This record gives sequence, structure tokens and C-alpha cells, in this order.
Amino acid sequence: MSRTLQLILLIAAPLALLAAALVIGGTVATRAGAYDYVVRFDLPSAGAPAGLPRVDGPADASRPLVVIDPGHGGFDPGAGQGGLQEKAVALQIAAILRDKLLAGGGMRVALTRDTDRFIALADRPDIARRLNADLLVSIHADSADHDSARGASVYVLSESGSSQAAERFAVRENGADRVNGIALGQTSANVGAILLDLSQRGTQAGSAQAASLLLRELEDAGMGLHRDRPETAALAVLKAPDIPSILFETGYINNPHDARTLGSRAGQEALAEAAARAIRAFLARKAGA
Repeated sequence: MSRTLQLILLIAAPLALLAAALVIGGTVATRAGAYDYVVRFDLPSAGAPAGLPRVDGPADASRPLVVIDPGHGGFDPGAGQGGLQEKAVALQIAAILRDKLLAGGGMRVALTRDTDRFIALADRPDIARRLNADLLVSIHADSADHDSARGASVYVLSESGSSQAAERFAVRENGADRVNGIALGQTSANVGAILLDLSQRGTQAGSAQAASLLLRELEDAGMGLHRDRPETAALAVLKAPDIPSILFETGYINNPHDARTLGSRAGQEALAEAAARAIRAFLARKAGA
């Protein structure tokens, strides 16, 4: 082989390899759906507050505001039975309740979540406080070790539970910020023991009144009750000290009778209608106070 040919091959070989790399790289990138640009953005810090939800209703800040909090969501399904999940039931009832309140006019309504997404427990009452809500209603569906437990319950905040069942429920709900037992946020060792002082008694009285009105409306509508009086529990989601707050347990999802109610549109409508009447009665009494 002549020296000239050797020089040509020496120069051409790297060029050929470079060309091949460009062709192959372009083909792979195209097949993988790659983009020729990069988008960079900042993620919120772990301690940043949750974004505020949309407020529906009159554009008048003097109108009362109800924040409805569908329990659980995202990777936290809550209780379940078969294909029925608490997070979905809570969101469906919350959306129906919102629509009923808005249809009646005269008030504003916000949902802490309107999609299947996770919201930390601490952020739920914080959203209500930042929106300066007049009432926080958290919606859930209970479960028990046996399927004989049935009926709706309404909880308000207290330093301790009104029964062993209430205390077990508080432990389960307050643990919703854990994945495989690992806490997602920094909380105190006594997150369930929320001390109530004199400045909070008015708020607690309002919570108790809203709870009693809801139980009355549920009974009048012929909906089964697990307890005919408000239950008390140290629930983290109810810990806004200056906003009347109730937790509406719509029924036992693992009870066959309750599951039929919770999983049907008619049952969800009946539960939401009772809640809407109770909320309107509560706000009317509050306005006249």
C-alpha cells in the first residue's frame, strides 16, 4: 500500500466514525422522542405551604366561605373494600356538596383538592386558615375490624377521644402522613394531643353546633347513624384553632349496606344534601349571632 493511500485512510477513518456516530445518535434520539432543549424550573421547598385552591361562588369576600376537605388522595387511598376506595368516595361526595352549596347561592366554596392528589394533613386546616374560612368540613369514610359497624358519624376536636373507637380512629387518620411508617413531615411527638385554651372555646362551640346540625339533618333524611351525638377525637385535620371544623364520617366502607350507599350516586346525593342543609343552618345561626 502506498504512503499516500495510508495517509488518506488515516484521515478518513475518524471522519467516517464521527459521521456514523452523528447518524446513529440522531436516529436513537428521534426514536426515543428526545427533545433538543432542556426546561429548568425550581421545585418548592419541603417546608413551603400548599398552594391555595380555587374559590367558587360570588366574588364578594363578605360572603361566608366553606372549605370542604376530601380526605386522603394520591398514594394514600384511605379505607377500601373491593373496588371502593375512601379517597374516591370522599372526593365524589365533596364535589356534590360543593355544587349543592353553590346552587343555593349566597356563599363561597373551596375544595382542598379537586383531583386525586395527596395533601399533607397539616396543610388541610392551614388552607382553611389562609382562606379565612367560616367552616371546615373534612369528608371521610370509616372502616372497622368487622363489617357489622355501620352508619355516619361526625367528629369535633378534643384533647382526648370520646371513646376507644374514636381514639383508634384518630391514630389511623393522624398517621396518613406516613409511608411505610416513615413520617413525611416534621411533627411533634404529641401531634394528636392538641391543647385547647379559653380563646378557642368559641370555635369549639361552633364546631359542636355544626356537628349537631349535621347529625340532625342525617337523621331527618333517614340516613343511618353510628352515633347520634358528636364524637370527639384529637384529629390533626381539625386543629385550626380559630375556624369551626368538623369531620364527617359518611359511613363504614367495609359494611355492605353502607358500601352500597357510599358507592352509588343516589347515596352520595343524599349524604351531600343533608350536609348542605346543615351547613346553611349553621351559617345562618352564625350570621344572626
